[in-house]
Amino acid sequence: MDSIGNDFWDVLLWSFWFFIWIAALMVWFRCLFDLFSDHSLSGWAKAGWCVVLIFIPWLGALIYLIARGRSMTRRQIDRAADLQAQQAAYIQQVAGSSAQAPADQIASAKALLDSGAINDEEFQALKARALS
Repeated sequence: MDSIGNDFWDVLLWSFWFFIWIAALMVWFRCLFDLFSDHSLSGWAKAGWCVVLIFIPWLGALIYLIARGRSMTRRQIDRAADLQAQQAAYIQQVAGSSAQAPADQIASAKALLDSGAINDEEFQALKARALS
């Protein structure tokens, strides 16, 4: 019965160390990805940080987070805002004419009516849809 208790605590301890190891690897890779996505650092500064992160990985990642943590957050927020702006522009582009003001929709429908592309019944339908 004693070995079952020891096995349980051994498994729990190994699970804990495995979790710590995975978390440390995630932090280390996040630091590396941030390092190479930062356009404000020179090549020499990136090389220096790489040496620190490779030769003393855990301490290097901790130093990197302390020294550059705020700029990491700022870059991530800027990237998210840029992606959101790109998404909004794409949605606006795809939405096309439906994003126009009702007056613009009616004017383009009137131009189609005047050119003979649509008849009066179709113009009235487009006008009603624009006003709804």
